[in-house]
Amino acid sequence: MQAEHLNQPISAHASREFTALPEQLTVGEALAHIRQRGASQQIVYFYVLDRAEKLVGVVPVRRLLTAPLEARLEQIMERRVVAIPATASVLEACEMFLLHRFLAFPVVDADGRLVGVVNVSLFTDEMLDLTERERTDELFETLGVRVAELREASPLRAFRLRVPWLTATMVGGLTCAVLASLHESTLAGSLVLAFFLTLVLGLGESVSTQSVSVTVQALRARRPDARWLARAVRREFATACLLGGTCGLTVGVLTWLWRGAAAPALVIGGGIAVSMVCACLIGVVVPGTLHWLRLDPKVAAGPLSLALADIVTLLVYFNLARSIL
Repeated sequence: MQAEHLNQPISAHASREFTALPEQLTVGEALAHIRQRGASQQIVYFYVLDRAEKLVGVVPVRRLLTAPLEARLEQIMERRVVAIPATASVLEACEMFLLHRFLAFPVVDADGRLVGVVNVSLFTDEMLDLTERERTDELFETLGVRVAELREASPLRAFRLRVPWLTATMVGGLTCAVLASLHESTLAGSLVLAFFLTLVLGLGESVSTQSVSVTVQALRARRPDARWLARAVRREFATACLLGGTCGLTVGVLTWLWRGAAAPALVIGGGIAVSMVCACLIGVVVPGTLHWLRLDPKVAAGPLSLALADIVTLLVYFNLARSIL
């Protein structure tokens, strides 16, 4: 997500503290000029101007300090100057830093006159700011909230934007409560199943969230078709089997050692393994389907996937318990 100020002209952010030198000066005269008039605080390059005060060259500090005193600036300066037009945006200036990897760029007007300088701190500050914004937005979008829409929204509009996805969570939770009540006798017959209910649901939600995040990132660059979705499901299925098998086996063995009962341990371990596989697949199919329907998967996929993962997890867990116990 790009911040709006990235489209502002770079001239509004350029520093007016720079050192410009006439091209007819010798190195010795230039050094005397700098000592007499001072220099900007952050010296990276000295900029050379012609008699019309147009930018004609640039002299790195090291080159100026090591050149013979009698040499003229026009002899030692770099004539191929990479400058940023004053009309360029902040984003375009950041792209220049990324492309050329200079420590500073001169900013020139339409006539080639030097109007300011931008240094690399602009690029690093903007990139750090954008990275932090993206991390924040991705976190809240996973929860069903688009931060950019909520920043300036009124309380009523914020309510309208957020309540649909909270409703999805409530519907999923109520459905899970109904499923648990339908299997009340199963839970009563083996109380240890209730001990691990939170863990089973938590693992399913966690792995579903991971799959959603990976899928949404992949969908940024393309529109999914049936072939892509099938390939993504196969790849995620293999990963899900490894994750589910590892977690299910670990928890099942620990349950068996703790309670000394093989059947409940098999239900808990098997329920974790199967539900995690299902949750992984849900995390791929839901955002892929939403993207195919031209809906925004970044916002909707998180709440819907979590609700479906919880429902499927309980169905697997309770039906496996009823079959084995």
